[in-house]
Amino acid sequence: RYGMILELLEKKRTITVTELTELLHASESTIRRDLNALDQAGKLVKVFGGAIAVDLPFHPEEPSVAQKMELMQEEKKRIAGYAANLIKPDDFIYLDAGTTTGFMIDFIVGKNVTIVTNAVDHARRLAAAGMRVLLIGGELKGTTEAVVGNHAILSLQDYHFSKGFFGTNGISKKEGLTTPDYNEAMVKKTAVNSCRERYVLCDSAKFGNISSVTFAPLNAVKIITDKVPAGTFAENRNIIVAF
Repeated sequence: RYGMILELLEKKRTITVTELTELLHASESTIRRDLNALDQAGKLVKVFGGAIAVDLPFHPEEPSVAQKMELMQEEKKRIAGYAANLIKPDDFIYLDAGTTTGFMIDFIVGKNVTIVTNAVDHARRLAAAGMRVLLIGGELKGTTEAVVGNHAILSLQDYHFSKGFFGTNGISKKEGLTTPDYNEAMVKKTAVNSCRERYVLCDSAKFGNISSVTFAPLNAVKIITDKVPAGTFAENRNIIVAF
């Protein structure tokens, strides 16, 4: 089975436990043991729900908000300013947790909108600016200061947003938009599905990176970035370069 798993992974580059159980006619527990063994041997990288090839740029760890604030600030502010200009009066907005989405707040002030967010600091700053803001309830995640969990997901299912603005840890043509934490990914996924227009704010350093869990496919959103790296992303019409 090890050889068959590695052969499939060489062709597909990423594979899920479900796919392997169907293709190899093995139980889920057996496949998980196989992936653990191959991961320990350095033959693949085990991620939540499956595995990826060892040569893919995989980033399983989640930096803290303070760490991310120090990275590419000028690019993030340019992206945030462009994104904020897309907001129109009376819009019903979802604002995801994240540093780039956080930079949007300085540009949103003065607009007659309602904003729902899962970021405690976003909510505090928006409320201090006199804006109407609704904070999703649930479990608070320390590293990203985001609210996650079943309560957050259930709340978001009842909303219908005109626009949503999201952060991401990685963007890949095949794996889509990814983040390291499963619970946070499920909140993002639910919010994406509740938005009529979906925008992901992504600085150019995140292109080609992959984290543990996909929360949206590439074609489901429009991506606002500071520049598009040469190669596979260059022809994507859903990518907007902020000026």
